[in-house]
Amino acid sequence: MFAAIIESTMNIMQPMNLITLILGTVLGFFGGATPGISGTMMVVVFLPITYGMDSDVAFLLLTSIYSSSVFSGSISAILFRTPGAPEAVCTTLDGYPMAQKGKTGEALGYAVMCSAIGGLIGAIILLFTAPILAEFALEFGSPEYFALAVMGLSVVSSLSGKSISKGLIGAAFGLFLATVGIDSITGVQRFTFGVNRLMSGIDFIPILIGLFAVSEVLRKFQEKAKKIEGKKVKTKYPNLADLLRIKGTIIKSALMGTFIGILPGVGATTASMLSYSEAVRSSKHPELFGTGIPEGIAAPETANNAAANGAMVPLIALGIPGSATTAVILGAFILHGIQPGPLMISQQPVLVYTIFIGLILVNFFILLLSKPFVGVFSKILNVPYSVMGTLIGLLCIIGTYAVRNSMLDVWIMLIFGVLGYFMEKVNFSTAPIVLGIVLGSLAEEELRRSLVISGGDISIFFTRPISLTLLVLAVVGIITPYYRNYKMRKTAA
Repeated sequence: MFAAIIESTMNIMQPMNLITLILGTVLGFFGGATPGISGTMMVVVFLPITYGMDSDVAFLLLTSIYSSSVFSGSISAILFRTPGAPEAVCTTLDGYPMAQKGKTGEALGYAVMCSAIGGLIGAIILLFTAPILAEFALEFGSPEYFALAVMGLSVVSSLSGKSISKGLIGAAFGLFLATVGIDSITGVQRFTFGVNRLMSGIDFIPILIGLFAVSEVLRKFQEKAKKIEGKKVKTKYPNLADLLRIKGTIIKSALMGTFIGILPGVGATTASMLSYSEAVRSSKHPELFGTGIPEGIAAPETANNAAANGAMVPLIALGIPGSATTAVILGAFILHGIQPGPLMISQQPVLVYTIFIGLILVNFFILLLSKPFVGVFSKILNVPYSVMGTLIGLLCIIGTYAVRNSMLDVWIMLIFGVLGYFMEKVNFSTAPIVLGIVLGSLAEEELRRSLVISGGDISIFFTRPISLTLLVLAVVGIITPYYRNYKMRKTAA
Protein backbone atom coordinates (compact mmCIF):
# COMPACT_ATOMS: atom_id res chain seq x y z
CA MET A 1 0.00 0.00 0.00
CA PHE A 2 2.74 2.46 0.95
CA ALA A 3 4.61 1.78 -2.29
CA ALA A 4 1.42 2.53 -4.22
CA ILE A 5 0.88 5.73 -2.21
CA ILE A 6 4.42 6.94 -3.00
CA GLU A 7 4.01 6.16 -6.71
CA SER A 8 0.59 7.83 -6.77
CA THR A 9 2.01 10.93 -5.06
CA MET A 10 4.67 11.23 -7.74
CA ASN A 11 2.01 10.69 -10.40
CA ILE A 12 -0.30 13.38 -9.10
CA MET A 13 2.54 15.92 -8.97
CA GLN A 14 2.72 15.83 -12.76
CA PRO A 15 1.82 19.33 -14.06
CA MET A 16 -1.12 18.05 -16.11
CA ASN A 17 -2.66 16.32 -13.10
CA LEU A 18 -2.26 19.36 -10.85
CA ILE A 19 -3.81 21.63 -13.50
CA THR A 20 -6.69 19.17 -13.82
CA LEU A 21 -7.29 19.27 -10.06
CA ILE A 22 -7.34 23.08 -10.03
CA LEU A 23 -9.66 23.19 -13.05
CA GLY A 24 -12.00 20.63 -11.50
CA THR A 25 -12.09 22.56 -8.22
CA VAL A 26 -13.07 25.81 -9.97
CA LEU A 27 -15.67 24.06 -12.12
CA GLY A 28 -17.12 22.51 -8.97
CA PHE A 29 -17.31 25.98 -7.40
CA PHE A 30 -19.48 27.21 -10.27
CA GLY A 31 -21.62 24.08 -10.29
CA GLY A 32 -22.35 24.12 -6.57
CA ALA A 33 -22.70 27.88 -6.07
CA THR A 34 -25.05 28.52 -8.99
CA PRO A 35 -28.68 27.88 -8.02
CA GLY A 36 -30.23 25.30 -10.31
CA ILE A 37 -26.93 23.58 -11.09
CA SER A 38 -25.36 20.93 -8.88
CA GLY A 39 -22.19 18.90 -8.72
CA THR A 40 -24.03 15.91 -10.15
CA MET A 41 -25.08 17.90 -13.19
CA MET A 42 -21.53 19.22 -13.71
CA VAL A 43 -20.12 15.69 -13.53
CA VAL A 44 -22.72 14.51 -16.06
CA VAL A 45 -21.79 17.37 -18.42
CA PHE A 46 -18.06 16.62 -18.29
CA LEU A 47 -18.37 12.83 -18.34
CA PRO A 48 -18.34 12.51 -22.17
CA ILE A 49 -15.33 14.85 -22.38
CA THR A 50 -13.24 12.45 -20.29
CA TYR A 51 -13.62 9.62 -22.81
CA GLY A 52 -10.44 10.61 -24.67
CA MET A 53 -8.43 11.34 -21.50
CA ASP A 54 -6.07 9.09 -19.59
CA SER A 55 -7.83 7.38 -16.68
CA ASP A 56 -5.98 9.25 -13.93
CA VAL A 57 -6.65 12.67 -15.52
CA ALA A 58 -10.32 11.81 -16.14
CA PHE A 59 -11.06 10.72 -12.58
CA LEU A 60 -9.10 13.55 -11.00
CA LEU A 61 -11.29 15.95 -12.97
CA LEU A 62 -14.59 14.27 -12.07
CA THR A 63 -13.82 13.68 -8.39
CA SER A 64 -12.48 17.22 -7.87
CA ILE A 65 -15.67 18.67 -9.42
CA TYR A 66 -17.71 16.48 -7.09
CA SER A 67 -15.76 17.33 -3.95
CA SER A 68 -15.60 21.11 -4.44
CA SER A 69 -19.25 21.40 -5.51
CA VAL A 70 -20.37 19.90 -2.20
CA PHE A 71 -18.70 22.83 -0.44
CA SER A 72 -19.71 25.59 -2.85
CA GLY A 73 -23.42 24.94 -2.44
CA SER A 74 -23.00 26.76 0.87
CA ILE A 75 -22.05 30.02 -0.88
CA SER A 76 -25.48 30.66 -2.39
CA ALA A 77 -27.11 29.16 0.72
CA ILE A 78 -25.44 31.84 2.86
CA LEU A 79 -25.78 34.76 0.43
CA PHE A 80 -29.27 34.14 -0.96
CA ARG A 81 -30.87 31.44 1.25
CA THR A 82 -30.81 29.33 -1.89
CA PRO A 83 -28.91 26.04 -1.49
CA GLY A 84 -26.81 25.67 -4.63
CA ALA A 85 -26.71 21.92 -3.98
CA PRO A 86 -28.93 19.66 -1.85
CA GLU A 87 -26.01 18.99 0.50
CA ALA A 88 -26.12 22.65 1.62
CA VAL A 89 -29.75 22.74 2.76
CA CYS A 90 -28.85 22.57 6.48
CA THR A 91 -26.19 25.25 6.02
CA THR A 92 -29.02 27.59 5.06
CA LEU A 93 -30.60 27.24 8.51
CA ASP A 94 -27.77 29.11 10.28
CA GLY A 95 -25.63 30.48 7.45
CA TYR A 96 -28.27 32.86 6.09
CA PRO A 97 -29.34 34.19 9.53
CA MET A 98 -25.67 34.88 10.31
CA ALA A 99 -25.37 36.80 7.03
CA GLN A 100 -28.51 38.77 7.91
CA LYS A 101 -26.78 39.84 11.11
CA GLY A 102 -24.05 41.48 9.01
CA LYS A 103 -21.62 38.58 9.47
CA THR A 104 -21.60 37.29 5.90
CA GLY A 105 -17.80 37.08 5.78
CA GLU A 106 -17.67 35.09 9.02
CA ALA A 107 -20.38 32.71 7.80
CA LEU A 108 -18.52 32.07 4.54
CA GLY A 109 -15.25 31.65 6.47
CA TYR A 110 -16.71 28.97 8.71
CA ALA A 111 -18.20 27.22 5.67
CA VAL A 112 -14.88 27.19 3.80
CA MET A 113 -12.74 26.15 6.76
CA CYS A 114 -15.06 23.44 8.07
CA SER A 115 -15.64 22.07 4.57
CA ALA A 116 -11.89 21.77 4.02
CA ILE A 117 -11.32 20.19 7.44
CA GLY A 118 -14.17 17.73 6.99
CA GLY A 119 -13.07 16.80 3.49
CA LEU A 120 -9.46 16.44 4.59
CA ILE A 121 -10.33 14.16 7.52
CA GLY A 122 -12.63 12.10 5.29
CA ALA A 123 -10.00 11.77 2.57
CA ILE A 124 -7.24 10.75 5.00
CA ILE A 125 -9.49 8.12 6.58
CA LEU A 126 -10.36 6.96 3.07
CA LEU A 127 -6.70 6.72 2.09
CA PHE A 128 -5.67 4.36 4.86
CA THR A 129 -8.82 2.42 5.74
CA ALA A 130 -10.93 2.04 2.56
CA PRO A 131 -10.97 -1.81 2.56
CA ILE A 132 -11.76 -1.95 6.30
CA LEU A 133 -14.54 0.62 5.96
CA ALA A 134 -16.01 -1.31 3.04
CA GLU A 135 -16.23 -4.44 5.20
CA PHE A 136 -17.87 -2.47 8.00
CA ALA A 137 -20.43 -1.01 5.57
CA LEU A 138 -21.50 -4.55 4.74
CA GLU A 139 -22.50 -5.01 8.40
CA PHE A 140 -25.31 -2.49 7.88
CA GLY A 141 -28.62 -4.09 7.04
CA SER A 142 -32.18 -2.81 6.94
CA PRO A 143 -32.56 -2.62 10.76
CA GLU A 144 -29.45 -0.43 11.02
CA TYR A 145 -30.59 1.89 8.23
CA PHE A 146 -33.99 2.27 9.89
CA ALA A 147 -32.41 3.00 13.28
CA LEU A 148 -30.13 5.58 11.65
CA ALA A 149 -33.14 7.36 10.11
CA VAL A 150 -35.01 7.27 13.43
CA MET A 151 -32.00 8.82 15.16
CA GLY A 152 -32.14 11.70 12.69
CA LEU A 153 -35.89 12.14 13.08
CA SER A 154 -35.63 12.12 16.88
CA VAL A 155 -34.24 15.65 16.91
CA VAL A 156 -37.50 17.15 15.57
CA SER A 157 -38.43 18.45 19.01
CA SER A 158 -35.17 20.38 19.19
CA LEU A 159 -35.59 21.88 15.71
CA SER A 160 -39.17 22.97 16.34
CA GLY A 161 -38.37 26.27 17.99
CA LYS A 162 -40.78 27.34 20.70
CA SER A 163 -43.63 25.11 19.51
CA ILE A 164 -42.89 21.38 19.61
CA SER A 165 -46.37 20.62 18.27
CA LYS A 166 -45.65 22.63 15.11
CA GLY A 167 -42.42 20.72 14.66
CA LEU A 168 -44.17 17.38 14.98
CA ILE A 169 -46.82 18.46 12.47
CA GLY A 170 -44.09 19.56 10.05
CA ALA A 171 -42.17 16.30 10.41
CA ALA A 172 -45.36 14.26 9.93
CA PHE A 173 -46.13 16.25 6.79
CA GLY A 174 -42.63 15.55 5.47
CA LEU A 175 -43.01 11.84 6.22
CA PHE A 176 -46.34 11.82 4.38
CA LEU A 177 -44.77 13.41 1.30
CA ALA A 178 -42.13 10.67 1.31
CA THR A 179 -44.87 8.03 0.93
CA VAL A 180 -46.22 9.40 -2.37
CA GLY A 181 -45.55 7.13 -5.36
CA ILE A 182 -45.23 3.41 -5.95
CA ASP A 183 -44.69 1.36 -2.80
CA SER A 184 -41.22 -0.15 -3.13
CA ILE A 185 -42.28 -3.31 -1.27
CA THR A 186 -45.69 -4.13 -2.80
CA GLY A 187 -45.65 -2.10 -6.01
CA VAL A 188 -48.99 -0.47 -5.13
CA GLN A 189 -49.60 3.19 -6.06
CA ARG A 190 -50.09 5.53 -3.11
CA PHE A 191 -51.54 9.07 -3.19
CA THR A 192 -50.85 9.48 -6.92
CA PHE A 193 -54.49 10.44 -7.75
CA GLY A 194 -54.06 9.07 -11.26
CA VAL A 195 -51.13 11.38 -12.04
CA ASN A 196 -48.48 9.28 -13.78
CA ARG A 197 -45.66 11.65 -12.87
CA LEU A 198 -46.35 11.04 -9.18
CA MET A 199 -45.73 7.30 -9.56
CA SER A 200 -42.01 7.95 -9.06
CA GLY A 201 -42.74 9.98 -5.94
CA ILE A 202 -42.18 13.64 -5.06
CA ASP A 203 -38.51 14.50 -5.40
CA PHE A 204 -37.16 16.41 -2.41
CA ILE A 205 -35.20 18.93 -4.50
CA PRO A 206 -38.28 20.91 -5.70
CA ILE A 207 -39.52 20.97 -2.10
CA LEU A 208 -36.18 22.27 -0.78
CA ILE A 209 -35.89 24.92 -3.48
CA GLY A 210 -39.48 26.02 -2.89
CA LEU A 211 -39.31 26.18 0.91
CA PHE A 212 -36.00 28.07 0.99
CA ALA A 213 -35.27 29.87 -2.27
CA VAL A 214 -38.70 30.75 -3.69
CA SER A 215 -40.15 31.73 -0.30
CA GLU A 216 -37.16 34.04 0.29
CA VAL A 217 -37.58 35.66 -3.12
CA LEU A 218 -41.26 36.32 -2.34
CA ARG A 219 -40.36 37.77 1.06
CA LYS A 220 -37.67 40.03 -0.37
CA PHE A 221 -39.93 41.32 -3.11
CA GLN A 222 -42.60 42.16 -0.55
CA GLU A 223 -40.10 43.99 1.66
CA LYS A 224 -38.50 45.72 -1.33
CA ALA A 225 -35.14 44.92 0.19
CA LYS A 226 -32.24 47.15 -0.62
CA LYS A 227 -29.26 45.67 -2.39
CA ILE A 228 -26.18 44.67 -0.45
CA GLU A 229 -22.88 45.99 -1.68
CA GLY A 230 -21.01 42.98 -2.99
CA LYS A 231 -17.61 44.65 -2.47
CA LYS A 232 -18.16 44.48 1.30
CA VAL A 233 -18.57 40.69 1.25
CA LYS A 234 -15.16 39.24 2.11
CA THR A 235 -14.49 35.78 3.44
CA LYS A 236 -13.14 35.97 6.99
CA TYR A 237 -11.57 32.72 8.12
CA PRO A 238 -12.10 31.84 11.79
CA ASN A 239 -8.94 31.95 13.88
CA LEU A 240 -7.58 29.02 15.84
CA ALA A 241 -9.42 30.05 19.01
CA ASP A 242 -12.73 30.13 17.14
CA LEU A 243 -12.11 26.66 15.70
CA LEU A 244 -11.09 25.26 19.08
CA ARG A 245 -14.36 26.54 20.53
CA ILE A 246 -16.30 24.30 18.16
CA LYS A 247 -13.72 21.51 17.84
CA GLY A 248 -16.12 18.95 19.31
CA THR A 249 -18.71 19.68 16.63
CA ILE A 250 -16.11 19.57 13.86
CA ILE A 251 -14.52 16.27 14.92
CA LYS A 252 -17.84 14.57 15.61
CA SER A 253 -19.33 15.79 12.31
CA ALA A 254 -16.26 14.69 10.31
CA LEU A 255 -16.34 11.17 11.74
CA MET A 256 -20.12 10.97 11.44
CA GLY A 257 -20.04 12.24 7.85
CA THR A 258 -17.36 9.75 6.81
CA PHE A 259 -19.25 6.93 8.50
CA ILE A 260 -22.55 7.82 6.82
CA GLY A 261 -20.83 8.42 3.49
CA ILE A 262 -19.58 4.83 3.29
CA LEU A 263 -23.14 3.47 3.54
CA PRO A 264 -24.40 2.73 0.01
CA GLY A 265 -27.25 4.95 -1.15
CA VAL A 266 -27.29 7.35 1.81
CA GLY A 267 -25.19 10.28 0.55
CA ALA A 268 -23.89 13.65 1.72
CA THR A 269 -27.33 15.29 2.01
CA THR A 270 -28.44 12.78 4.63
CA ALA A 271 -25.05 13.06 6.34
CA SER A 272 -25.38 16.84 6.70
CA MET A 273 -28.94 16.49 8.00
CA LEU A 274 -28.02 13.85 10.58
CA SER A 275 -24.91 15.74 11.67
CA TYR A 276 -26.89 18.96 12.13
CA SER A 277 -29.49 17.01 14.10
CA GLU A 278 -26.80 15.51 16.33
CA ALA A 279 -25.22 18.93 16.90
CA VAL A 280 -28.61 20.26 18.04
CA ARG A 281 -29.30 17.22 20.21
CA SER A 282 -25.95 17.36 22.03
CA SER A 283 -25.81 21.14 22.41
CA LYS A 284 -26.27 22.82 25.78
CA HIS A 285 -28.16 25.60 23.98
CA PRO A 286 -30.20 23.97 21.19
CA GLU A 287 -32.52 26.96 21.06
CA LEU A 288 -29.72 29.00 19.43
CA PHE A 289 -29.64 26.80 16.33
CA GLY A 290 -31.37 28.50 13.44
CA THR A 291 -30.41 31.96 14.69
CA GLY A 292 -26.98 32.09 13.04
CA ILE A 293 -24.33 30.35 15.15
CA PRO A 294 -21.01 28.83 14.00
CA GLU A 295 -21.93 25.31 15.11
CA GLY A 296 -24.96 25.42 12.79
CA ILE A 297 -22.61 25.95 9.83
CA ALA A 298 -19.76 23.74 11.02
CA ALA A 299 -21.87 20.61 11.56
CA PRO A 300 -23.43 20.24 8.09
CA GLU A 301 -20.43 21.59 6.16
CA THR A 302 -17.94 19.34 7.89
CA ALA A 303 -20.19 16.31 7.53
CA ASN A 304 -21.22 16.70 3.90
CA ASN A 305 -17.65 17.11 2.68
CA ALA A 306 -16.46 14.15 4.75
CA ALA A 307 -19.39 12.11 3.41
CA ALA A 308 -18.56 13.05 -0.18
CA ASN A 309 -15.17 11.40 0.27
CA GLY A 310 -16.64 8.52 2.26
CA ALA A 311 -19.02 7.78 -0.63
CA MET A 312 -15.98 6.75 -2.68
CA VAL A 313 -15.48 3.71 -0.42
CA PRO A 314 -18.48 1.63 -1.55
CA LEU A 315 -17.91 2.81 -5.12
CA ILE A 316 -14.31 1.64 -5.39
CA ALA A 317 -14.21 -1.21 -2.89
CA LEU A 318 -17.66 -2.71 -3.55
CA GLY A 319 -18.69 -1.35 -6.94
CA ILE A 320 -21.80 0.20 -5.32
CA PRO A 321 -22.40 3.96 -5.67
CA GLY A 322 -22.83 5.73 -2.34
CA SER A 323 -24.62 8.74 -3.84
CA ALA A 324 -26.13 10.07 -7.07
CA THR A 325 -22.86 11.65 -8.17
CA THR A 326 -20.80 8.54 -7.49
CA ALA A 327 -23.34 6.62 -9.58
CA VAL A 328 -22.34 8.86 -12.50
CA ILE A 329 -18.65 8.32 -11.68
CA LEU A 330 -19.36 4.56 -11.71
CA GLY A 331 -20.50 5.05 -15.30
CA ALA A 332 -17.21 6.81 -16.01
CA PHE A 333 -15.26 3.81 -14.69
CA ILE A 334 -17.21 1.50 -16.98
CA LEU A 335 -16.68 3.94 -19.87
CA HIS A 336 -12.91 3.63 -19.32
CA GLY A 337 -13.08 -0.17 -19.13
CA ILE A 338 -12.53 -0.34 -15.37
CA GLN A 339 -14.72 -2.45 -13.10
CA PRO A 340 -14.89 -1.13 -9.50
CA GLY A 341 -15.14 -3.83 -6.84
CA PRO A 342 -13.20 -5.81 -4.25
CA LEU A 343 -10.29 -6.46 -6.65
CA MET A 344 -9.86 -2.89 -7.86
CA ILE A 345 -7.52 -1.76 -5.08
CA SER A 346 -5.17 -4.71 -5.72
CA GLN A 347 -5.43 -4.56 -9.53
CA GLN A 348 -5.36 -0.76 -9.98
CA PRO A 349 -3.53 0.51 -6.87
CA VAL A 350 -1.88 3.53 -8.50
CA LEU A 351 -5.15 4.81 -9.98
CA VAL A 352 -7.05 4.26 -6.71
CA TYR A 353 -4.50 6.05 -4.54
CA THR A 354 -4.08 8.80 -7.12
CA ILE A 355 -7.81 9.50 -6.71
CA PHE A 356 -7.54 9.39 -2.91
CA ILE A 357 -4.54 11.75 -2.78
CA GLY A 358 -6.26 14.02 -5.30
CA LEU A 359 -9.22 14.31 -2.93
CA ILE A 360 -6.83 15.39 -0.17
CA LEU A 361 -5.29 18.08 -2.39
CA VAL A 362 -8.71 19.36 -3.48
CA ASN A 363 -9.41 20.44 0.09
CA PHE A 364 -6.26 22.59 0.10
CA PHE A 365 -7.31 24.09 -3.23
CA ILE A 366 -10.71 24.87 -1.70
CA LEU A 367 -8.93 26.90 0.98
CA LEU A 368 -6.72 28.67 -1.57
CA LEU A 369 -9.25 29.36 -4.32
CA SER A 370 -12.54 29.88 -2.48
CA LYS A 371 -11.71 33.36 -1.20
CA PRO A 372 -11.11 34.92 -4.64
CA PHE A 373 -14.04 32.97 -6.06
CA VAL A 374 -16.41 34.24 -3.35
CA GLY A 375 -15.10 37.77 -3.94
CA VAL A 376 -16.04 37.56 -7.61
CA PHE A 377 -19.28 35.64 -7.09
CA SER A 378 -20.56 38.04 -4.43
CA LYS A 379 -20.34 40.96 -6.85
CA ILE A 380 -23.71 39.89 -8.16
CA LEU A 381 -25.11 41.26 -4.89
CA ASN A 382 -24.57 44.70 -6.46
CA VAL A 383 -27.40 43.87 -8.84
CA PRO A 384 -30.75 45.36 -7.71
CA TYR A 385 -32.91 42.68 -6.15
CA SER A 386 -35.65 43.26 -8.71
CA VAL A 387 -33.22 41.75 -11.22
CA MET A 388 -31.40 39.37 -8.87
CA GLY A 389 -34.58 37.88 -7.44
CA THR A 390 -35.99 37.32 -10.93
CA LEU A 391 -32.75 35.62 -11.97
CA ILE A 392 -32.76 33.37 -8.89
CA GLY A 393 -36.37 32.42 -9.60
CA LEU A 394 -35.51 31.62 -13.22
CA LEU A 395 -32.54 29.47 -12.20
CA CYS A 396 -34.71 27.65 -9.66
CA ILE A 397 -37.27 26.83 -12.36
CA ILE A 398 -34.60 25.65 -14.81
CA GLY A 399 -32.76 23.61 -12.20
CA THR A 400 -35.94 22.00 -10.88
CA TYR A 401 -37.12 21.08 -14.37
CA ALA A 402 -33.70 19.66 -15.31
CA VAL A 403 -33.70 17.11 -12.46
CA ARG A 404 -36.44 14.93 -14.00
CA ASN A 405 -37.58 16.98 -17.03
CA SER A 406 -40.94 17.42 -15.31
CA MET A 407 -43.17 20.50 -15.27
CA LEU A 408 -44.98 18.91 -12.33
CA ASP A 409 -41.79 19.35 -10.27
CA VAL A 410 -41.81 23.05 -11.19
CA TRP A 411 -45.41 23.42 -9.97
CA ILE A 412 -44.52 21.55 -6.77
CA MET A 413 -41.61 23.94 -6.24
CA LEU A 414 -43.86 26.99 -6.70
CA ILE A 415 -46.54 25.58 -4.39
CA PHE A 416 -43.98 24.93 -1.65
CA GLY A 417 -42.50 28.36 -2.24
CA VAL A 418 -45.85 29.97 -1.42
CA LEU A 419 -46.34 27.53 1.48
CA GLY A 420 -42.89 28.37 2.88
CA TYR A 421 -43.62 32.08 2.62
CA PHE A 422 -46.80 31.81 4.71
CA MET A 423 -45.15 29.39 7.14
CA GLU A 424 -42.57 32.04 7.96
CA LYS A 425 -45.34 34.54 8.56
CA VAL A 426 -46.71 32.35 11.37
CA ASN A 427 -43.25 31.31 12.69
CA PHE A 428 -43.65 27.72 11.51
CA SER A 429 -40.18 26.14 11.14
CA THR A 430 -39.50 24.48 7.78
CA ALA A 431 -36.62 22.37 9.14
CA PRO A 432 -38.86 19.50 10.43
CA ILE A 433 -40.52 19.21 7.00
CA VAL A 434 -37.12 18.93 5.35
CA LEU A 435 -36.07 16.36 7.93
CA GLY A 436 -39.18 14.29 7.27
CA ILE A 437 -38.93 14.36 3.48
CA VAL A 438 -35.19 13.54 3.41
CA LEU A 439 -35.30 10.71 5.95
CA GLY A 440 -38.88 9.51 5.40
CA SER A 441 -38.24 7.20 2.45
CA LEU A 442 -35.22 5.64 4.13
CA ALA A 443 -37.12 5.07 7.39
CA GLU A 444 -40.24 3.56 5.82
CA GLU A 445 -38.52 1.30 3.30
CA GLU A 446 -36.01 -0.12 5.77
CA LEU A 447 -38.66 -0.57 8.49
CA ARG A 448 -40.87 -2.63 6.22
CA ARG A 449 -37.97 -4.53 4.70
CA SER A 450 -36.74 -5.43 8.18
CA LEU A 451 -40.18 -6.71 9.19
CA VAL A 452 -40.38 -8.79 6.01
CA ILE A 453 -36.99 -10.33 6.82
CA SER A 454 -37.97 -11.08 10.43
CA GLY A 455 -41.49 -12.27 9.63
CA GLY A 456 -43.02 -9.34 11.51
CA ASP A 457 -40.88 -9.75 14.64
CA ILE A 458 -39.87 -6.28 15.89
CA SER A 459 -37.13 -7.77 18.07
CA ILE A 460 -34.89 -7.64 15.00
CA PHE A 461 -34.24 -3.98 15.87
CA PHE A 462 -33.16 -4.73 19.44
CA THR A 463 -31.11 -7.90 18.99
CA ARG A 464 -28.57 -6.32 16.63
CA PRO A 465 -25.94 -4.22 18.48
CA ILE A 466 -25.64 -1.38 15.96
CA SER A 467 -29.38 -0.81 15.50
CA LEU A 468 -29.96 -1.05 19.28
CA THR A 469 -27.27 1.57 19.95
CA LEU A 470 -28.74 3.95 17.36
CA LEU A 471 -32.26 3.52 18.74
CA VAL A 472 -31.05 4.24 22.28
CA LEU A 473 -29.47 7.47 20.98
CA ALA A 474 -32.78 8.30 19.30
CA VAL A 475 -34.67 7.86 22.58
CA VAL A 476 -32.14 10.11 24.32
CA GLY A 477 -32.64 12.70 21.57
CA ILE A 478 -36.41 12.64 22.08
CA ILE A 479 -36.30 12.83 25.88
CA THR A 480 -33.53 15.43 26.28
CA PRO A 481 -35.50 18.55 25.16
CA TYR A 482 -38.44 17.67 27.40
CA TYR A 483 -36.13 17.03 30.36
CA ARG A 484 -34.31 20.31 29.72
CA ASN A 485 -37.60 22.24 29.61
CA TYR A 486 -38.71 20.54 32.82
CA LYS A 487 -35.51 21.59 34.61
CA MET A 488 -35.86 25.17 33.36
CA ARG A 489 -39.46 25.40 34.60
CA LYS A 490 -38.46 23.90 37.93
CA THR A 491 -35.58 26.39 38.31
CA ALA A 492 -37.85 29.32 37.39
CA ALA A 493 -40.41 28.21 39.97
